[in-house]
Amino acid sequence: MNTLDKKLNDYFAGYVVRKDLVKLVKGNAAVPSYVLEFLLGQNCATDDEEQINAGVERVRSILAKHYVQRAEAGAIRSDIKQSEYKRIIDKVSVSLNEKRDVYEATFENLGISKVLVSSDTVKKNRRLLVSGVWCIADLAYATNESRDESPYILTGLKPIQMSRFDFDGFIERRAYFTEDEWIDALVRSIGLDPEQLGRRAKLFQLTRLVAYCERNYNLIELGPKGTGKSHVFSEFSPHGILISGGEVTPAKLFVNNSTGKIGLVGYWDTVAFDEFAGKSKKPKSDIVDIMKNYMANKSFSRGIEQVTAEASMVFVGNTSHDVSYMINQTDLLEDLPTVYHDPAFIDRLHAYIPGWEMDIIRGDMFSSDFGFIVDYLAEALRVMRPVDYSGEIDKFFELSSSISTRDRDGVIKTCAGLMKILFPGRDATAEETAEIVEFALEMRKRVKDTLIRIDETFERVDFAYRPKAGGAWKNVATLEELDYPTTYHSLDKVPWNSSWESDETAKIVTTSPEDVPAEEPSALRSKNSVPSSDAQPKTASAPKAGHLTLRENQRGTSYEKLFGLYLDGAHNVIVIDPYVRTFHQCRNLMELLEVIIRHFKYDAPTINVHLITAPDEYSDSKQEDYLQKIQESMAPMGLNFTWKIDDSGTLHARHLKVDDMWDILLDRGLDIWQRFDSNDAFSIEGRMPEMRRVKAFEVTYMKIGQECQ
Repeated sequence: MNTLDKKLNDYFAGYVVRKDLVKLVKGNAAVPSYVLEFLLGQNCATDDEEQINAGVERVRSILAKHYVQRAEAGAIRSDIKQSEYKRIIDKVSVSLNEKRDVYEATFENLGISKVLVSSDTVKKNRRLLVSGVWCIADLAYATNESRDESPYILTGLKPIQMSRFDFDGFIERRAYFTEDEWIDALVRSIGLDPEQLGRRAKLFQLTRLVAYCERNYNLIELGPKGTGKSHVFSEFSPHGILISGGEVTPAKLFVNNSTGKIGLVGYWDTVAFDEFAGKSKKPKSDIVDIMKNYMANKSFSRGIEQVTAEASMVFVGNTSHDVSYMINQTDLLEDLPTVYHDPAFIDRLHAYIPGWEMDIIRGDMFSSDFGFIVDYLAEALRVMRPVDYSGEIDKFFELSSSISTRDRDGVIKTCAGLMKILFPGRDATAEETAEIVEFALEMRKRVKDTLIRIDETFERVDFAYRPKAGGAWKNVATLEELDYPTTYHSLDKVPWNSSWESDETAKIVTTSPEDVPAEEPSALRSKNSVPSSDAQPKTASAPKAGHLTLRENQRGTSYEKLFGLYLDGAHNVIVIDPYVRTFHQCRNLMELLEVIIRHFKYDAPTINVHLITAPDEYSDSKQEDYLQKIQESMAPMGLNFTWKIDDSGTLHARHLKVDDMWDILLDRGLDIWQRFDSNDAFSIEGRMPEMRRVKAFEVTYMKIGQECQ
């Protein structure tokens, strides 16, 4: 059990469960994860392995005895008839039979209907009236001669969800965790292994949860297939519903005008539309008009009266092209049905998750460690829905006055939702808040940049913020701007002034601070001026001291671009990195040595490169073998490669020292690339480092003997 497992069991005893247990008990039972974790939480919420194993067997037994398989429905109906009563697990929906003035239940898998339900049961569980709820139900059988009445009698019904939630205790326990620990605990709770995800990917996962804790939040995510876009909305919470196919009638979603019955938005916290994208889809215009009004005003018409609702709307779907095609040829929402590819609809979206940045879900990405029982976390999010966290941003920062009201609403709602998820005790620092503000600005800017590309009536604005006490404005760019600087604005309907560079541009250029242009005040900028994206690194005639920051998932860099100028004509290089151990880490070192050779002037017999690293802790390590092969490969090229394995346990710093002239500090060492298949001869990432996505990292260039300016 690792440190985080222990803390979760210490402070949230009874509310955490080992996430791999769901796979052990699910078998062929087609039930959501929150149903299984509800049962596991009652039987396996402990860190004692013996009790866990016993609990798993109990849950398996419960499912075997009570879960209704469709193929066995007839046999189970017979069992109910022949016994006093039988307990089952099934999805139950209820409707009002107005002719008989009674509520009648339908059991989805069992295949029975018109089972009488008391009014008290319906009052306590109103979601039974819309699309159904997974329940533990007790059914009996009594023969009757009425055609309109079922012989099955409901003697007990318990929805599979928590009966109460201690929010104060939740906040109190949260205080014992660092921000990083808390994020990892939440990612585990979703079912993923945080060790397999970068910081940015974790925030994307948590942004999907904002719809559960923030009322009337409108979110869209488009991306490749297999990235888990719909998982959170189908498996995570009993308070959300996923509509497959992405199409629904106004009567089902909002209101049936003939009966006055309120639709899904009146009963669910989150309504998600799966497979929403697809140009061939032709939803009726009436649903689009009602949806636009609801997304903007939180209300819809029922006859002559206006009805308000709080359900968040989430739209997920697949893209038919990669991001480079969309940037260079169309737009990032090109795959929406024509009636939804409408500026009025798009402008009502608060945030856009770039699904193309999410990894395809692999088997090794699932967590086998402890995380919250999803029902417990779902209740925590639900309790926070009516609570206003929008003021948390104002404690430290102000947003640019140029952004529109809808831009501001989108940014603030995303910030407020993430604050609820990460800092429910309202105790975020200025630095922690800044990260959330930047992330929210980028998510909304992706929406606004799409609008500018398809509609000339939208004005460019500054997606910027600054400390409330004053100071320089910090402009935010989307990652697509950084990856495609020359074409990102090429199809915009609104003219783009490329002469101005944003803060993001300055970050990727290896220059000293005096080379970075001072920020132009917003008031002096022309109406159509806009921060440019991260351009490619500028060509410099000589290396200079400075600092470089790259975002997670950014493209366009390589060891040549990072270090080439500083290695030009070098004779002695020392590489200090405690993590040159595994195959891919040694491969990274080999790529660096290739750059060093390209810049060797051959004005000396050899160039010396010395590596100082730490030993691999695994007994079957091939670290020494890899380094030996590198040495043999480099020797004929005039590169004398040597190494030292430092087993003191004190080696932590990571940097390059070049000819006693430059000390280049690397916060991640050489391990800067996101995972890619280096064994695939046809992989562009393997052939061109610039096409790889990077982990977030920083580099500081210091001239030895001088302070970094």
